Amino acid sequence: MSDTDNLDLENTLYLDLEHGRVTIALRPDLAPQHVARIKELTRDGFYDGIAFHRVIEGFMAQGGDPSGTGAGGSGTNLAAEFSQEPHVRGTASMARAQNPDSADSQFFICFDEAGFLDGQYTVWGQVVDGMDNVDKIKRGEPVTDPDRIVKMQVAVDAS
Repeated sequence: MSDTDNLDLENTLYLDLEHGRVTIALRPDLAPQHVARIKELTRDGFYDGIAFHRVIEGFMAQGGDPSGTGAGGSGTNLAAEFSQEPHVRGTASMARAQNPDSADSQFFICFDEAGFLDGQYTVWGQVVDGMDNVDKIKRGEPVTDPDRIVKMQVAVDAS
């Protein structure tokens, strides 16, 4: 039995990369507003084609900015939904500016444990399959010729 056998498909994302699929279990119990917004953006096709613009070895891969610069977003900031959920390998969390309520569409996936982020960033999901594909994302700050999200889908809607 794998980690994906008992997933709630309404609260699961398929993040398709050039290297293969990444399955993320969403955590509406931790961040209901962020999960709702990510699903809304996903269903609108917002994330399709967007680059992972900041990828730091041993730390995380960040994407979700349509400008590819790290300064862009969807135009809607979200109030912080911080929790004590730890940032571990495969944690999906929101990127933000200094203001705690500045998260928009940018997110990151942790390559390794990053406890220094705990309680300061909104955790909204956990990779349950395909972390090996996340590991293959090109590194850089900024990334030269970055990897892009081929398609992101809420699993219940997947074609």
